[in-house]
Amino acid sequence: MAKTSMGWFNFNVDLPAFRSRNYRLYFAGQSLSMTGSFMTQVAVLWLIYKVTDSALLLGIAGFLGQLPVFLLAPISGILADRYDRKYLMILLQIFGISISLALMVTSFLGWANFWVLLLLGTLGGVLKGLDVPIRHAFVTDIVNREEMNSAISLNYAFLNTARLLGPAMGGIAIASIGAGFCFLYDSVSYIAVLVALFAMRIATRKIESHKKHPWQNLKEGFKYAYKVVPIRSLLLLLALASLINMSYATLLPIFSVQVFQGDAATMGFLTAASALGAVFACLYLSFRKGIQGLHRLIAFCPASLGIAMIVFSLSHVFWLSVAALTVVGFSSTLQVAASNTVIQHGVEESKRGRVMSFYTMCFMGMSPFGNLILGTSANAIGAQNTLIIGGTVCIVGSLLFVRFLPVIAAWVTAGVQDHHSVSVQAQ
Repeated sequence: MAKTSMGWFNFNVDLPAFRSRNYRLYFAGQSLSMTGSFMTQVAVLWLIYKVTDSALLLGIAGFLGQLPVFLLAPISGILADRYDRKYLMILLQIFGISISLALMVTSFLGWANFWVLLLLGTLGGVLKGLDVPIRHAFVTDIVNREEMNSAISLNYAFLNTARLLGPAMGGIAIASIGAGFCFLYDSVSYIAVLVALFAMRIATRKIESHKKHPWQNLKEGFKYAYKVVPIRSLLLLLALASLINMSYATLLPIFSVQVFQGDAATMGFLTAASALGAVFACLYLSFRKGIQGLHRLIAFCPASLGIAMIVFSLSHVFWLSVAALTVVGFSSTLQVAASNTVIQHGVEESKRGRVMSFYTMCFMGMSPFGNLILGTSANAIGAQNTLIIGGTVCIVGSLLFVRFLPVIAAWVTAGVQDHHSVSVQAQ
């Protein structure tokens, strides 16, 4: 097995996660399902705009589809710690296929009015809010510790590949055969996930006692995440970067039209550049050996994201803007996936689900608030100045995070050595 060593950039050309039969099943099912989810997302928004011809209603629908991720993530974390995660995953796939079938039926029968689409789109957000923390925690049940880094990285690889392919496939399907077939594909893809889940053989893990009230479980998880300095600092940096990165795409139409005098195709190239950078980041992490040095990469990522964001905001050269957004996609995804890996290696098993729910809130839950902040700011001071300020904030966040690196390094080293989490209390 060939290996290459380059300091931080230590590569192992093997993909350890694929040694696990369970993970191969998981990867196959989720790859199909994620593509279907993005096809459905595009189709729902397209139908809403088609039946309303209102940008305001489209924005409301998008907000309601994203908000449940922030609101429900803590509940999902409690469920992930209190119940069997495979069983929860099966229930969520059944919930998902029910939503997709309802969308398919309403689309084919011509019943897709605004209120029906808004309800089903919001239910899709509820599904995502419950699913993401459980799915993140579930990965540790199907691979061993040595395969965890590769598995987490590959998860982000197929997520970003689906983010690249799903909307494109959805757009082609809508234009050629109708939105209903996007929902049909999504429904079938859930069946693939269910088959994969039932085929997995997973060792029974110790489940936390149900004697405590769920609210007490939530407070306990929050107290733990706050007091363990590495987890707290990683989550705060992730929330800061995600607030900017998860929302800048809402301003891309302005740059596409006003800066490059382009159209939807121009915006498509800019969006694809970011997704391509994200895929490169995931592939890098998939081949990378071990977790040593990841905390330094995490510290660097928001700064490189911020610099690239500033370059993009100032650029009037299309190829330079595409390159800048590729760096944005690479840096942001590297931070997200690496933070997940470092946290998963050190967190206590009994609190894993709750900590991953806070991770989801800091990562995906920032989107609706970022959209509101960036949209308001762009309206007041312009899209260019908004991204310059956002990029500067990310750079400052990196500089502040650097002082926690020694504590995080000790925490990571201790976790690697004894496979137990080490609580580093705030001074």
